[in-house]
Amino acid sequence: MAMVGLFWIGEDSVYVGAEPEGEASGVRLSEDGVEALGSGRGRFWTWDEVVRIEAHDVPVPSGMRRLASMAFDAALVVVTGDGELPPAFSVEVATIEETVQVDVHAAVAGGIYLPSEYELSVALLQRLADGSTRIGDLLAWGRDHAAEGTPPREEREALLRKWAEA
Repeated sequence: MAMVGLFWIGEDSVYVGAEPEGEASGVRLSEDGVEALGSGRGRFWTWDEVVRIEAHDVPVPSGMRRLASMAFDAALVVVTGDGELPPAFSVEVATIEETVQVDVHAAVAGGIYLPSEYELSVALLQRLADGSTRIGDLLAWGRDHAAEGTPPREEREALLRKWAEA
């Protein structure tokens, strides 16, 4: 799996935020549609039903604050041997009939996204929801490259730009 913007991309699915484990909540995007995961959730919508997908409360501070936060987190893990869960944000999935909000965890190291990746990810979510971009583009990249891990920042931004402008 590889992190590109707000997305955690694998060979057969894409998660907004980190891939949830156990009973944790999450949002999975696949060729078939959008799924809200987690205890008591189990909701699924086809792409034809989805009219909007938005991310709210995503941690996006300045670059300097991000570096300080990552350094502090790394030092805390070294000293205590224990780390905390990454920060959460919410994903709102809307259809004509309902709007569902799902909490997800950040997939990025340090839990704080770069502003450029956040903005491109939001644009991509809008294009996925309105059907002008297909999730298959992300999945094709995942099948070919996700096993290599998260690409460098410049490559992540180029991918997001390509998918958001497709």
